[in-house]
Amino acid sequence: MASHRRPKQPSRTRVTVLTTAAAAAVALSANAANAAPSEKPSKDEVKAKVDALYEQAEQATEKLNGAKEKQEKLQKEISTIQDNVARGQDDLNELRDSMGMAAAAQYRTGSIDSSLQLFLSSNPDDYLDKASTADQLSSQQVEALKKIQEKQRELAQDRAEASEKLKDLASTRTELAKQKKSVQGKLAEAQKLLNSLTAAEKAALAAADARASRSASERVDLGDAPASSARAQAAFSAAQTQLGKPYVYGATGTASYDCSGLTSWAYAQAGITIPRTSQAQANAGTRIYSMSDLKVGDLVIFYGDLHHVALYAGNGQVIHAPRTGTVVRYESINNMPFQFGVRI
Repeated sequence: MASHRRPKQPSRTRVTVLTTAAAAAVALSANAANAAPSEKPSKDEVKAKVDALYEQAEQATEKLNGAKEKQEKLQKEISTIQDNVARGQDDLNELRDSMGMAAAAQYRTGSIDSSLQLFLSSNPDDYLDKASTADQLSSQQVEALKKIQEKQRELAQDRAEASEKLKDLASTRTELAKQKKSVQGKLAEAQKLLNSLTAAEKAALAAADARASRSASERVDLGDAPASSARAQAAFSAAQTQLGKPYVYGATGTASYDCSGLTSWAYAQAGITIPRTSQAQANAGTRIYSMSDLKVGDLVIFYGDLHHVALYAGNGQVIHAPRTGTVVRYESINNMPFQFGVRI
């Protein structure tokens, strides 16, 4: 006959442990259920990140502009040196030819000087440094040999200088590629963030930018502040004709501009050449440290690393090419960290 024993009841301790474990499991399940993927950033958060990336891209752009300017300068210097070397080599060949003709004349008369024979078969530098040449050669021949020596030294120096500048050019081109990659990387990252927005959010941001550009260019009170000079007024007037042109990194007009591209173009229209980059423009004239002392046409330098430049427009406003996605427009000088002005 089968036995019907009652199952053994679990102890109070075992019940407590099981209850605690069950509660923990429920809590973990609840936490797992609540641990949804991180929320998509809001439109305003995306805009803040994109603005920061655009600023970083502008910093890299000014470095890129500096590398471009240095490359162009080096290329011109190298070209000049190479032209000098070519002309110098022609001059040296002529000097050597004249010495050769003198030797040939002496040879025909059977009176070729032993020292001249030595010159024709060895380096005149070595020979003239040895001794008694002046006694053995005519004064005319000595003068010709000295000219040859001097021309050889000049050519050697020019060739050495060209070699160093070519090395510098190679390094500059490497830096150019690096900065270009940095700019493109920042812009691509910003675009990726913008692409994460909905169509409505993108439209809202675009509309806000359009309103800012429109209001800044059409409805701004510049007051009646004077320009610092006729040239500054001419530069400012030129910049005004470019209102609404898009910002494009590395651009110098007239279809588009970056910040220093606009200011350098504007002053060029006034007949004045200023450096290409904002950092170099910061040292192009007399610094003005008080906003109240600024006059129309003065350059205005922003940010601690001097990576942005504008033109003072009067009444606390500047005209500038702000960043990617915007156009040349007026803006309050207080919207960016002012460093100083520069009077050209």
